[in-house]
Amino acid sequence: MSFKPAKWPRRLRSQAWYGGTSRDAIYHRGWLKNQGYPDDLFDGRPVIGILNTWGDLTPCNGHLRELAEKVKAGVWEAGGFPLEVPVFSASENTFRPTAMMYRNLAAMAVEEVMRAQPIDGAVLLVGCDKTTPSLMMAAASVDLPSIVVSGGPMLNGWFRGERVGAGTHLWRFSEAVKAGEMSEADFLEAEAAVTRSSGTCNTMGTASTMASMAEALGMALSGNAAIPAVDSRRRVMAQLSGRRIVQMVRDDLRPSHILTRTAFENAIRVNAALGGSTNAVIHLLALAGRAGVNLTLDDWDRLGRDVPTIVNLQPSGDYLMEEFYYAGGLPVVIRALVEAGLVDGGALTVSGRTLAEEVAPARNWNEDVIRPLDRPLTRSGGIAVLRGNLAPDGAVLKPSAASPHLMRHRGRAVVFEDIDDYKARIGREDLDVDESCVLVLKMCGPRGYPGMPEVGNMGLPPKLLRKGVTDMVRISDARMSGTAYGTVVLHVAPEAARGGPLAVVRDGDMIELDVPARRLHLDIPEAELSRRLAELRLPQLRPEGGYGQLFFDHVMGADTGADFDFLRGCRGHDVPRESH
Repeated sequence: MSFKPAKWPRRLRSQAWYGGTSRDAIYHRGWLKNQGYPDDLFDGRPVIGILNTWGDLTPCNGHLRELAEKVKAGVWEAGGFPLEVPVFSASENTFRPTAMMYRNLAAMAVEEVMRAQPIDGAVLLVGCDKTTPSLMMAAASVDLPSIVVSGGPMLNGWFRGERVGAGTHLWRFSEAVKAGEMSEADFLEAEAAVTRSSGTCNTMGTASTMASMAEALGMALSGNAAIPAVDSRRRVMAQLSGRRIVQMVRDDLRPSHILTRTAFENAIRVNAALGGSTNAVIHLLALAGRAGVNLTLDDWDRLGRDVPTIVNLQPSGDYLMEEFYYAGGLPVVIRALVEAGLVDGGALTVSGRTLAEEVAPARNWNEDVIRPLDRPLTRSGGIAVLRGNLAPDGAVLKPSAASPHLMRHRGRAVVFEDIDDYKARIGREDLDVDESCVLVLKMCGPRGYPGMPEVGNMGLPPKLLRKGVTDMVRISDARMSGTAYGTVVLHVAPEAARGGPLAVVRDGDMIELDVPARRLHLDIPEAELSRRLAELRLPQLRPEGGYGQLFFDHVMGADTGADFDFLRGCRGHDVPRESH
């Protein structure tokens, strides 16, 4: 894609605040000068907002204040004026009922910060799962020059000689305790080993997936996604990004130039090669809606279906992000896909160069971590989009994390009406369930929980775990952590709380899953399904007042990205009206 830089010098957006000798300009400059800034910083140089999602209660991002200083150094070096701005940070680790409920709030808040403040460009300093999509959504809506800098993954975890991944081994060890294969004391000992340094999850979970998506979309410099958080090269990346954003402002290189249909198609294929998180589906659908790109669930299936998964990382494979980086990281994957004709190397990136130009120097230093395309981890990767009378608007499944013997399955439904029902009954010895059954969980979609929590990878009944059962088909309108695994059908749409067919599934109904045929079917007569839907009476779920009510009233379905209906599209960066 060709891009023609804007002519320079030109009047910058920040000069609407700081330029001239009017009372208002003196007001804006004067107050900022109380921080000790000299006169010449207001002479028309680019003002760069460093939008920092650091917070003590967002531990994945706990090191971002240090990275912000390196970004500032790069901005200063390139002749810009850096100003750090703390922004809303939704922590996956602590937010209840779920961080996903606050992704849209963060995107809305950051959008307004970008529009209302005197900045000409932005560095999006992100890490934990929802911070990356929320800040990119905001940047797409405002369309100011923006570049993503990720905090990076934590170092490998090791426990008793075994490589352990954050999140992934939480689920595995938890199941082992229930199965009687691991003591609680050992589980507690493993806790410190799993998360042993600053950074995000070290598996190909949602944080690493979304960092990879930012790079694949062209919104981050090449190599950004995989550098460990504590590696000195992560700080170098931050400084180089600070330099680059100043030139992006001078060139007027904006998200609308980068977030094209081609960029999203590339990202979907890269996600397939990575064995990336199912959460990427929701986040990229929402981001495309902000960018004005018509992206659908069917695009995910069509574009990713024939792309092999070549990255051998947990939860789909064996290794962790540290090895991925040492093997060459995401540029190696993208280069392989470009050379195979699976990714369009002509897409523009924040560097001002094409994707192909950026990854040309990449070399694969470990072909067990990043496998050749002819020796993949899974021949057909991507995200499988399922449809049928149980999911008229679609549902998703991650083949690389599923059990091959369950990809075609027919089983009796064991139904949990909501998450509380599941928690109350899953451990009971008298639960009528065996390994051939299908676990069904309702009321955990965007409206139902509310917020769509990561509970779709339901823990198996302990009595089956003790028998050695390790996987079952599970179906819900919830999400699951990108670090999780199993034959799990997610994001069923319409969700139960909107009156979708999932709401009327009953214990004993037979359900058919056929992943190769992309089919999810509730095996009851059509007339019976229609009767149940007509008689359905949903509980009163709408919160009264506050953000909860706003969320319930305006959140869209998972099949379109679960954004707010009034936030889709680009609203631009026109300077707000002067108030003084």
